[in-house]
Amino acid sequence: MDNESKKEVMLERMKNKKKEVKVVRKIVFIIALIILLIGGIGGFITYKYVKNALEPLDPNSEETISVQIPIGSGLDSISSILEKSGIIKDAKIFKYYAKFNNESNFQAGDYSLTKAMTLDEIIQSLKTGKVYREPVFTLTVPEGLTLDQIGAVVEKKTGQPADDFVKLVTSEEFVDRMIVKYPNLLTEEIKGENVRYALEGYLFPATYPFYVEKPTLEEIVETMITATDSTIANYYELLEVEGKSVHWLLTFASLLEEEATAKTDRETIASVFYNRLEAEMPLQTDPTVLYALGSHKERVLFEDLEVDNPYNTYQNQGLPPGPIANAGKSSIDAVLDPAKTDYLYFLADKTGQNHFSKSYEEHLQNVDKYLK
Repeated sequence: MDNESKKEVMLERMKNKKKEVKVVRKIVFIIALIILLIGGIGGFITYKYVKNALEPLDPNSEETISVQIPIGSGLDSISSILEKSGIIKDAKIFKYYAKFNNESNFQAGDYSLTKAMTLDEIIQSLKTGKVYREPVFTLTVPEGLTLDQIGAVVEKKTGQPADDFVKLVTSEEFVDRMIVKYPNLLTEEIKGENVRYALEGYLFPATYPFYVEKPTLEEIVETMITATDSTIANYYELLEVEGKSVHWLLTFASLLEEEATAKTDRETIASVFYNRLEAEMPLQTDPTVLYALGSHKERVLFEDLEVDNPYNTYQNQGLPPGPIANAGKSSIDAVLDPAKTDYLYFLADKTGQNHFSKSYEEHLQNVDKYLK
């Protein structure tokens, strides 16, 4: 091959290499562009996700959610609890947000939070031990109220008719839904043959904050049931060991609540009831007679004691079929940890002071001394 031919071959090779380089450059450019597009789209999606996770989960939510933060919970477990409870969108983002802002020292406790709260509001709530939001109004349900009395409280505070409240809490359809939702608290016992109202005694006495102007009756009632469930959750294990039910506990506690006065020793009254049950004596507590009569009389007359009703503990031995009112935590605790006494009788004098006795003769002496 002469020099001229060699030169032509070399030029042809150079042309081909240039073409190859151009093709490679195009391929590299296209790949780089694709990577940039994917990265940009991914970055945008990530940005949107994080942005949404930093905002309230549902700014228009009117639902109040009970959240329990156990003692010793760290930021990881708290973040997980909040996500599982439906308060925040992403536990990791909440955790990193709290760390970035150097937030710590969260307090254990029971909180009523909403999806409308910002991350800062949630953090402040967990730091102060209280819900860091200004409620639209609060609803106080005192201890010792029956369902119809609670209905009157709700009507006075919200304007929603007490009759509508009672209609809801005695609705079989509503009760069945609550049984499904709170299976540990609400058992088939509440629908016993002689139980007057299934949810009597299951609306916990407390002061409830509401963050919307007009919560529905269902939201109000379920908030109270949730509070009872959170309170009784601390006793499930003990009840199982004792072979007792929640219904038994709340029924017993309601008797203490109705017999209580400002100066009453609930633990001692509980011991009287336990002693009478063990001795197979009727409890003979006046509040059950009033509940049987369906009235709120100042005094129980002898003729009232004869009323034929399953709730009348003068005529029937043992506890009544169900609670006769809502009981506070101190009455519940007294049932599970009563005093150790030999008392079988007690009475309250005109000042509300209780006087206990071991025999009927001693009891009659107390009647003469304090009531006559």
